[in-house]
Amino acid sequence: MAGDGLAAREVGVAAQLDLTTCDREPIHIPGAVQPHGLLLIAEPQTLTIVAGAGDIEGVLSPDWLGLTLSDVLGIDVAAVLERAAAGPGGTVIGGVVHGHDLAFHRSGAYLLAELEPVDEHARGAAETLGWLDATASGFERTASLKALCERAAVAFRTLTGFDRVMVYRFLDDEAGYVVAEDRDPSLDTFLNHHFPASDIPRQARALYVRNRTRVIPTVEYDPQPIRPAAFAGVDLSDVAIRSVSPIHMQYLRNMGVGASASISIVKDGMLWGLIACHHHAPKRLSRDVRTVAAALAGGLSRQITAKEEAESYRERLALRTEEDTLLPALFGDERLDRVLARRREDLRRMMGADGFAIVGEKVETTGFCPTDDKVRKLATWVGRRDDASVFSTRELGADWEDAAGLSPFAGVLAISLPQERLTLLWLRAEEVEEVEWAGNPHKAVRHDPNATLTPRSSFETWTQTVRGRARRWTLEQVDAAQRLRRMLREAGLLGELRRVNADLSRANADKDAALAQKDLLMREVDHRVQNSLQLVASFLMLQARAAGPGEVADQLQEARSRLSAVALVHRRLYRDDQIATIDLSRYLTELLDDMRTSLGRDWGNRLSAELAPVLIPTDRAVNVGLIAAELITNATKYAYSPDQPGPIELVLEQHRNKLRLIVADQGRGKQGDNVGFGSRMMSAVVQRIGGEVEYQDNQPGLRAVLTAPIEED
Repeated sequence: MAGDGLAAREVGVAAQLDLTTCDREPIHIPGAVQPHGLLLIAEPQTLTIVAGAGDIEGVLSPDWLGLTLSDVLGIDVAAVLERAAAGPGGTVIGGVVHGHDLAFHRSGAYLLAELEPVDEHARGAAETLGWLDATASGFERTASLKALCERAAVAFRTLTGFDRVMVYRFLDDEAGYVVAEDRDPSLDTFLNHHFPASDIPRQARALYVRNRTRVIPTVEYDPQPIRPAAFAGVDLSDVAIRSVSPIHMQYLRNMGVGASASISIVKDGMLWGLIACHHHAPKRLSRDVRTVAAALAGGLSRQITAKEEAESYRERLALRTEEDTLLPALFGDERLDRVLARRREDLRRMMGADGFAIVGEKVETTGFCPTDDKVRKLATWVGRRDDASVFSTRELGADWEDAAGLSPFAGVLAISLPQERLTLLWLRAEEVEEVEWAGNPHKAVRHDPNATLTPRSSFETWTQTVRGRARRWTLEQVDAAQRLRRMLREAGLLGELRRVNADLSRANADKDAALAQKDLLMREVDHRVQNSLQLVASFLMLQARAAGPGEVADQLQEARSRLSAVALVHRRLYRDDQIATIDLSRYLTELLDDMRTSLGRDWGNRLSAELAPVLIPTDRAVNVGLIAAELITNATKYAYSPDQPGPIELVLEQHRNKLRLIVADQGRGKQGDNVGFGSRMMSAVVQRIGGEVEYQDNQPGLRAVLTAPIEED
């Protein structure tokens, strides 16, 4: 029969009500076992049997209560427990006793001994291992998850011999889905059918993770209670022959099943699904076969993981390839919104969307999209969400009350970029689903919490039409959207940085042009000042020659030397690009050359210099030059006779942030304290640059030492 278009979430509510009720049943402490096996409960220290269940008297001993496990089983139980390796859940396999497979389990304060009849027709170890290896190789060769599950159904039916074997997968809403089936042709199929989550409640799922195999040899059995009844509350979670819930037994009868078996498919510690086996008549599954089935299920789980990871890897690789092709364009010089508009079809295909829209100053769309005003309304709603990350949904109506206006679109993947004032929307149209249920899931609801639990009785195919849902966005696509959002944000910041840098570059260019013009004007001024000073110096030289030898000529010559020191700076500034600072050593070298010319060859040959490079502001260089010229002039006047020139040494040194200028001669030394115009001028200049001049005995001669800061404090 067909459903009337109920939304899928109504089924979820119904299943939740029923699950809450079923979860109350304590299936791990049934207080009984299935009659094909035996259970002994003993004290772990003394191994004394305190309780049991099953036909112990008929198989082991009529007087078993109070005896030790070793006495009843006829083996050294302590030695077995000591040397045997514990398996899953702490279970220890004890071998074969009285025609039964023996296993030991720990349960709280007790040691449990479980016995099941041995399968007399079991395969040999070599045959079993060969079959397992061949089957596992077949699993590896499958090309897809669907093909793997189909081959697994065939393999498990071959192993168990049951009429029907289903690979049953749990979905996100905890409902079950039959992905593969191998069955007797006379049976109806459950392939692609859904089963509500209430069919396997939570505590049953937990036990399926703990016990990887579970067998019910017949649904028509009488439970064998634990004796004495005081021990009925012992936890039998690890016991394979644990009695089954009466509700589940009735459930199987309603399905027409005579025997069942379940093998867990556990992936990364979580219950991925089950191998569900049904048989029309009673059928046992020995411990050996269950062990092989558990091993095969482990191999199947690993192959499922490999197939899912391979599929995920292929999708991630395809998405990464699309991102890599987009990356150069995003980080180019073109505006971000223009790049996205130009590549919008690539972005649509990247996510497998029916339509794609970019909402900014205007709406740009491609593919199958709603009208621009509807797209902008959706973008406005996305932008108002508190969650700034990527938004994704396959059922927009569950999140947005105005989703009906966007019909037929139900799937949305959105990236909001507030700083760039852009919203990117990938859209998927509704896909109407026809979900086949094994019976009407709504009939499983129980509203009375005190009512007797009963399973549903019908498994006739019930079809439900599900609307308002689109194809699900994969985790890889959502992750790719997250990466794309980060890339777009970085590209937006880079674009903003480029714009700021362009503005700064223009401002710097304007500043450089202004500075270049200023430098040109300053050099022109320096050139004209230097020419004027040179002209005045020439006039002074001519005047000195005209005056003839004597005091007037000497004073004119001194004035010319001082003027040359100033003119030399302007000449150098006119030649150099750098006008703020000057190399004092080069300046003093040229000053010394000029003084050699003005003093004559005899004096010029006696002048020597040892100058260290010192960068100094231009205005301070002029002052230091005036002081140097004055000290050299004084040495020529007072240290030696006019007709007997002597050595004069000029030394320049730098000590941290100070300079030291030394003018030394080997003449008569300091004679008196005469203070003339030159001395007063030099004192004023020294004071102006914050320096001091110290006169020392050069033995023989005088040593004048100027110490001053390189830069003004």
